[in-house]
Amino acid sequence: MKIIILGANPVGSALAETLSKEKNDITIVDEDGERLRELNDRLDVKVTEGEPSLPDVLESAGAIDAEMLIAVTDSDEVNMVACRVAYALFQVPKKICRIRSSSYTDNNKLFGKEGIAVDVMISPEKIVSDYVTRLIDLPGSLQVLDFADGRVQLVAVKAFYGGPLVGQEIRLIRQHMPSIDTRVAAIFRKDRAIMPEGSTVIEADDVVFFVAAQENIRSCMGELRRLDRPYRRLMIAGGGKIGFRFAQNIEDRYQVKIIEQDTKRCTYLSEHLNKAIVLNGEASQKELLLEENIEDTDVFLALTNDDEANIMSSLLAKRLGAKKVMALINNPAYVDLVQGGEIDIAISPQLATIGSLLAHVRRGDVVNVHSLRRGAAEAMEAIAHGDRSHSKVIGRAVQDVDLPEGTTIGAIVRDDEVLIAHDDTVIEQNDHVILFLVNSKQIPAVERLFEVDPTFF
Repeated sequence: MKIIILGANPVGSALAETLSKEKNDITIVDEDGERLRELNDRLDVKVTEGEPSLPDVLESAGAIDAEMLIAVTDSDEVNMVACRVAYALFQVPKKICRIRSSSYTDNNKLFGKEGIAVDVMISPEKIVSDYVTRLIDLPGSLQVLDFADGRVQLVAVKAFYGGPLVGQEIRLIRQHMPSIDTRVAAIFRKDRAIMPEGSTVIEADDVVFFVAAQENIRSCMGELRRLDRPYRRLMIAGGGKIGFRFAQNIEDRYQVKIIEQDTKRCTYLSEHLNKAIVLNGEASQKELLLEENIEDTDVFLALTNDDEANIMSSLLAKRLGAKKVMALINNPAYVDLVQGGEIDIAISPQLATIGSLLAHVRRGDVVNVHSLRRGAAEAMEAIAHGDRSHSKVIGRAVQDVDLPEGTTIGAIVRDDEVLIAHDDTVIEQNDHVILFLVNSKQIPAVERLFEVDPTFF
């Protein structure tokens, strides 16, 4: 697929890296020539230097025969104008636009063919704040991913000594939970992927990905670790777009304090939040944290735009007694360095955003994509179409589907019914199939599985 990506920022760069590995024809457009040269040296992509919304720049980038344009610059206005130009002058079939301001996203009349000509609009702030909300709602989880409108969840947890299944073979999970159906989708042991079989033994410190109906998730977690008590008191460092959205999501269910150093922003927060307590100050001030009883805080969340500030304030909060700390980390190189030590969870906004973008890039009817393990693995939700004669999956039991190496089917959602996938589970038309891939290089092969023979139509 020929794709133009506007913006060589962290989101655009990470997206280009992911898509170029899948043999797509990628061109990146940005005004920063030095950043483009670095990407051109590192990735198998083309680059075009210039203002991304200008017609002549888009033409130079190949917009005339591009199949998709993904506008993810840091400017909402540039992204929207670029999509309009791509549609009006070059008839680019699909245009995806990153928009950060809620003033735009809340106005549906702006979009569509007669408006700004945006086919898909994504809001990174909403994606990240929703992602963090799921982590807070499920204490002890490292990652929580929704499928089929939340009816199915894929959850990553770290196995601890004392968990009923730790030191046991996976096949015994049925004996431990006879009334609950679940499936272990993958295990990562010291960052090495292990494809689970019935005889696989779960070890302490394994990161275990399992899939289950949403109402059964906590029971499954209890088999791998002692369940954390529900959180009550949260402290947020940073009242920017993400911090504000997150506070809005949770303030009715938790006791929330939000620390923001900009006085005008504090005024805005206090006027637009109903229950959260807004504090003017710096989250790295020891005296402020002590004064606000950091030692009684269940989770401290550093959500500013400054990685170093997030890391330092999180380390300080943990040292002063916060039970758990989470930090927003934009630089991918920092994520592996900090997570799992003093910082319990490092949140990558790029990975969260890329997952939403990939759902619109994948071939076949793919409705959900989540990038995992810094892009090395992927979870996706695909809808099965066709019939047995025209589909490679419909009418076949899971054990008979020719899945690429390192790929497992975790669950199937059929209408409102959640079916955990077993070897004899048969896939039917319109089933939502949730797959886990430990090797993202196998994505094209999975996409081909769910493509319908053209003669079906």
